[in-house]
Amino acid sequence: MDLQQMRYVIAVAEERNFTRAAERCRVVQSALSHQIARLERELGTRLFERTSRRVRPTPAGEAFLPAARQALEAAERARAEAGAAAGEVRGRLRLGAVPTVTAVDLPALLGRFRQRYPGAGVALRTIGSELMIEQVRRGELDAALLGVLPDVQVPGLRMRELATNRLAAIAAPHHPLAGRDHVGLRELAAEVFVDFPEGSAGRAQSDQAFTAAGLHREVAFEVSGADTMVRLVREGLGVGMLPEPFVPGLEGVRAVPVGDAPVRAERLVWGPLPPSPAAAAFLALLEESLGGDGAPH
Repeated sequence: MDLQQMRYVIAVAEERNFTRAAERCRVVQSALSHQIARLERELGTRLFERTSRRVRPTPAGEAFLPAARQALEAAERARAEAGAAAGEVRGRLRLGAVPTVTAVDLPALLGRFRQRYPGAGVALRTIGSELMIEQVRRGELDAALLGVLPDVQVPGLRMRELATNRLAAIAAPHHPLAGRDHVGLRELAAEVFVDFPEGSAGRAQSDQAFTAAGLHREVAFEVSGADTMVRLVREGLGVGMLPEPFVPGLEGVRAVPVGDAPVRAERLVWGPLPPSPAAAAFLALLEESLGGDGAPH
């Protein structure tokens, strides 16, 4: 068994397709299939169920995947640590970020990171804060930029407060609220809303504010990302709420300040163990961009 075979198994398991897995690994499909079949013979068990319509891991395949991922991560970490000892940052930064992060200019920051550390790769995930917290805990992400309620705690992880934002309402240009200079939660509660899924960190900020005010609102459309929210609001299907610093750059909608607005906190979280060389370099660069003099502690 070698690392390349593990990499192929992980790719097939995640893509659920041999062709896409081969493209991802930049090999011909026949070579990838041959290596996986060879590994299955060595293990004496099938790792995948293959039909004409789908590919999925067998119970043995599911059991194999966590250790395979750990082995690949350990190998990458070993190469990165050797490079760091020689004065070169290598390896891969695995970063999560909410799409509405405003405390830092993330694209520009990642651009500087790639320019300063060309030997390091970057894998960015833009998913919900609650998912990112768990992935940092499991070691699947090195760090994450969150948008959460100000009183949310992250036991077991290190954290740095980046900013606190008020939420603003967004509406289509032809909506009656579009020309207002402010609006209150009570008036907003009469509107149909576009919001994030119930139970998500992005939704909790608005839900808590309306509940605390003793108000009920109708959320007719639940979306997974801010871009979809904006498109639905633009079409006049409802109003939404997003962080005030994020809304000025949005096209086709109008922002309306909310007098008793919900508040969210932007936070950086990372694991309790010493970060990889790539992650440590990113944390130091982020602190530098925030006016600090080194990696957050």
